[in-house]
Amino acid sequence: MKTRKLRDLEVSSIGLGCMGFSQGYPPFLPKEESISVIRKAVELGVTFFDTAEVYGPYKNEELLGEALKPLRDEVKIATKFGFVIGENDDYKDGARTNSLNSKPEHIIKAVEGSLKRLQTDHIDLYYQHRVDPDTPIEVVAETVKELIKQGKVLHWGLSEAGVNTIRRANAVCPLTAVQSEYSMWFREHEKNGVIDTLEELGIGFVPFSPLGKAALTGRFNKDTKFESTDFRSTIPRFSGENWEKNVKLIEYVNELAQKWNATPAQIALSWLLHQKPFIVPIPGTKKVSRIEENIGAENISFTPEELQEIREKLNSIELVGNRYSEAQEKLINKD
Repeated sequence: MKTRKLRDLEVSSIGLGCMGFSQGYPPFLPKEESISVIRKAVELGVTFFDTAEVYGPYKNEELLGEALKPLRDEVKIATKFGFVIGENDDYKDGARTNSLNSKPEHIIKAVEGSLKRLQTDHIDLYYQHRVDPDTPIEVVAETVKELIKQGKVLHWGLSEAGVNTIRRANAVCPLTAVQSEYSMWFREHEKNGVIDTLEELGIGFVPFSPLGKAALTGRFNKDTKFESTDFRSTIPRFSGENWEKNVKLIEYVNELAQKWNATPAQIALSWLLHQKPFIVPIPGTKKVSRIEENIGAENISFTPEELQEIREKLNSIELVGNRYSEAQEKLINKD
């Protein structure tokens, strides 16, 4: 695979979001099958793997640690801190029902747990999972800066952070990447200044849900219904009349796929790769065939004229409904 740089962290141009192995998208594979898929991804050229302590919770880091231990020198692992995780915590509407916490003592405890579960002595990229309104971002940055000095963390980033927060954090300890949702299905960061700010400051951008939570994979149509165990059933954008209207975008991406003799997922990922050279999407999947398909997005090339035509069409399609449940929306930092 080709590589890209998130500031000075070099990774495969398409990574692998690993949350789905443990959370959000049942049914889940047996552990040995999951390990096999992850290792096959490395064999195919993927070097960038994304997890978080809250996925499972803990189970996803443990899985990734076991899968990548024999391949540790070949890959970059990103994980996240910032939630309080209790013994009896559960999920409600796809969001943690417990509180955010990025106080220094909590971060220090969290990093030790992640290192142990990942079976490694360093974390390549350590994100604040959600901005904690009760802890100044400068305090968070100073804490992570010390972890970088200690060698436990090599690079750091933010997830779902606004422009001012990004600037304040970067001023204390340079950010390597910001991870937020971005795709043909959700383009708000083109308007709110996040992408422009990252380009200005030399910070990488890691879009999660680059396939619109699988909306852009060609699997769904206007008649699709999501089971209650599927967290998409809690998201307004995937529900009722909203879904019926939003299918127009899905149909357009399907048309592009036919035109380019590609799959809808490849079109969506290639479009992202064409937006900026510092963008590294992390589509999630539990299937080797999907990993191979996603990697194929590298082979699709759009001309500037084609990109402009696509952008004009995307602008003409109104997407309705929030991308998150009400509980998750409250966790997004927009400052």
